[in-house]
Amino acid sequence: MGGREEALVAAALRVLNTADPVEKARLGDEVATKWLQGLITQPYDPSLDVTVPDRPSRLTNVKLVPPSLMPKLGKAGSLQSRQAIVHSLVHTESWAIDLSWDIIARFGKQEAMPTEFFTDFVKVAQEEGRHFSLLAARLEEMGSFYGALPAHDGLWDSATSTSKDLLARLAVEHCVHEARGLDVLPTTISRFRNGGDNRTADLLETVVYPEEITHCAAGVKWFKYLCLRSRDLVSGGDARSSQEVGDRESDAMMEENDVVIRKFHATVRMYFRGPLKPPFNEAARKAAGFGPQWYEPLATKEGYVE
Repeated sequence: MGGREEALVAAALRVLNTADPVEKARLGDEVATKWLQGLITQPYDPSLDVTVPDRPSRLTNVKLVPPSLMPKLGKAGSLQSRQAIVHSLVHTESWAIDLSWDIIARFGKQEAMPTEFFTDFVKVAQEEGRHFSLLAARLEEMGSFYGALPAHDGLWDSATSTSKDLLARLAVEHCVHEARGLDVLPTTISRFRNGGDNRTADLLETVVYPEEITHCAAGVKWFKYLCLRSRDLVSGGDARSSQEVGDRESDAMMEENDVVIRKFHATVRMYFRGPLKPPFNEAARKAAGFGPQWYEPLATKEGYVE
């Protein structure tokens, strides 16, 4: 016994530096459980500087190709197509684990984020790890395995381009990429059902889909927080009637919302190439905390260029 308690950021770095994705998910779950149970109490050691790797440790057993060279996944009508889709999902979840621990390690101390930020993304990391483990196991039940097919690393390309800006990381990874996942998952679920694979459809519908909404919500929540942290849009002043106070608060909330949405548009335009792709899953996006005024103006080339 003895010695210093390991802080959460140090534990996050251990996850990022673990190459095997199965062990990465297991270790991430262990660290998350300790944090959520109060066995890890410090988000970071203020006396220590940390070096976050530009790229997390990864095994080389998955052949990587540019997104444009990825073979078509198909529509889940054949076993081969269903394997390809699940393999793609497993790969995405493996990167989602790294992205969650990276945002904790890279930005938590640097941006002096509150404890709730760490807790939210620890939960995201733990759930992404569970998604990876469940989908990887399902892939093996289907007669394949992670690494059997090529994959691309577009998600980490976005992480690299947003590595110096937490607002950009939240906007692009959590409010663009994760929200895109919400747009396509219902169709994916339907295709698996139509292909006779209710086990995979059930896994996606009952576990992955609802939890991915909360992951997108974490991005929206902390994007708003960062935008408004340094602002005091609801000013004090002399005594006013309750109606006047209510009107001012309403006006301030509208102004705050406008500030956040304008900042979101500017950030996505700067860090994400090209328009967002409809159709949008409006119900899931609303459940995650953002409505059409956030994303519809970014869906056309005309609206994308200021």
